[in-house]
Amino acid sequence: MRARTTSTPSSSGAHKRGFRLSPELRRSRHGLPLRRFAAVLGTFALILGSAAPAASEFRSYALVQPDATLKVAGRHVRLWGIFIPDSGQECLTLFNPPRCGTRAAIALEQRIQRFVTCEIQGRDRDGMPLAICREGMTKFDPGEDLAAYLLREGWAVAAPYAPFEYHTLERIARTRGFGIWGFQVESVR
Repeated sequence: MRARTTSTPSSSGAHKRGFRLSPELRRSRHGLPLRRFAAVLGTFALILGSAAPAASEFRSYALVQPDATLKVAGRHVRLWGIFIPDSGQECLTLFNPPRCGTRAAIALEQRIQRFVTCEIQGRDRDGMPLAICREGMTKFDPGEDLAAYLLREGWAVAAPYAPFEYHTLERIARTRGFGIWGFQVESVR
């Protein structure tokens, strides 16, 4: 005859060591809280996955061209939703070599200090890509819309197809006399 043990078996042997697992901890061994953790982790992965750049989105440092177009990641793009009037060629002689271009180009060059992210919206009549470009965009910060910046400073005009926000920014700059809506400056030095 064999002798029977009176202790109840446990998967970890905790009872043999002199303590019992609480029901919450025992339940975790069966996977209920683990399932909740997996669900939260899956939701988090979906959120981060949706923040991945689109196929028409690219990011790099930006070079401002004299006509206020941008060269980002080797691509020339024009800012979507605005028209930049020709304000003549200006040169800032404070810098060596002097920076020349339209007033909008000079304003953009002074504004852009970080990487620029652009998302192509279409093409203009000349075939150049039109893009919404943002400076300093991260996963948690939308960055600053460069077209909205030019409108707010008065160096651009909202296109007829532009969003309401752009028309509002143009109207505010016009009312305050900023940029092209202010007095005419012969030269910026």
